[in-house]
Amino acid sequence: MILRSLFDLEDKAKRIKTLNKERLKEDFWLDQKNASQINKEINTLENDLSEISNLDDLIGDILASIQLLEIDEDKEILKELKASIIELETKTNNLEIKKMFKDKSDFKNAILTLHPGAGGTEAQDWVEMLFRMYGRWAEKKGFKVNILDFLAGDEAGIKSVSFEVIGDYAYGYLKSENGVHRLIRISPFDTNKKRHTTFASVDVIPEIDDEEIINIKEEDLRIDTYRASGAGGQNVNKKDTAVRITHIPSSIVVQCQSERSQLTNKTSALKILKSKLLEYNRIEDEKNLKSLRSDQKDIAWGNQIRSYVFQPYQLVKDHRTNIETGAVDAVLDGELDQFIKGFLYGGK
Repeated sequence: MILRSLFDLEDKAKRIKTLNKERLKEDFWLDQKNASQINKEINTLENDLSEISNLDDLIGDILASIQLLEIDEDKEILKELKASIIELETKTNNLEIKKMFKDKSDFKNAILTLHPGAGGTEAQDWVEMLFRMYGRWAEKKGFKVNILDFLAGDEAGIKSVSFEVIGDYAYGYLKSENGVHRLIRISPFDTNKKRHTTFASVDVIPEIDDEEIINIKEEDLRIDTYRASGAGGQNVNKKDTAVRITHIPSSIVVQCQSERSQLTNKTSALKILKSKLLEYNRIEDEKNLKSLRSDQKDIAWGNQIRSYVFQPYQLVKDHRTNIETGAVDAVLDGELDQFIKGFLYGGK
């Protein structure tokens, strides 16, 4: 097989065999959490093997088409060959990115929180554009998006949104998006048609696993309830079903209003809090608390990781890797892999 050694096919197959032996043990299901983790890992590895096998088959088809074209330059075969080469490039790029995932957290789902910087409706509209961008990216990857909290803007856009991206290596992909994103365009909300510079923050953390124990003292929490509102929460319930939890020692605040049940929202909010605290503790070890505290970097000039320029020219540039493209619309439609790949290879 052409890709056997390149993508560690042998190692993946051996790991599946080892895990399947564990699954055959009589007491396997006595530890539900461990059983769930093993099954999840097996599914991920089997998906990887299937993807590699399909890619190897595609290469075989391309080679066969080239041989046929050497005999007869058939237009339909040539058309299929071009489409197959584009498909090969896309799938190879995806596998190349996956090969960079080494950290334990890379395999987890991701939780994203988007906030606007100063600028009112223009900044809130920028948050909505980013939310759509990540939604389109997730859709193309075959991932699921689950909205946890949503607060609509007063006139347009989004004041804040938290959502979960569910899929293999979701956090590994999306950790590159953590930071401040800058938009430069002629604002549709400005009657004078002036150019505006707008900012939004993207906070990305890995979803905590059930087996990862984070001890939270009840006296360290302040829990507030309020009535859900806006898209994702509008008319969900006439009662105070939305939940906001403040972890007093760390100043971390999380909230959830996506469900009708206050208890369900509280459970989801606690899950987000535990994920944030796990990341908070990791960052504390690195002596860099600011990225998760309330006094985190300003959502403003000088702190951006990426700029999206509509006027006077069209350009998206990642300031950490210097990767750039003029295809602004494509990026906002979810074409992010070039930036993700660049970050994984040499980002900071």
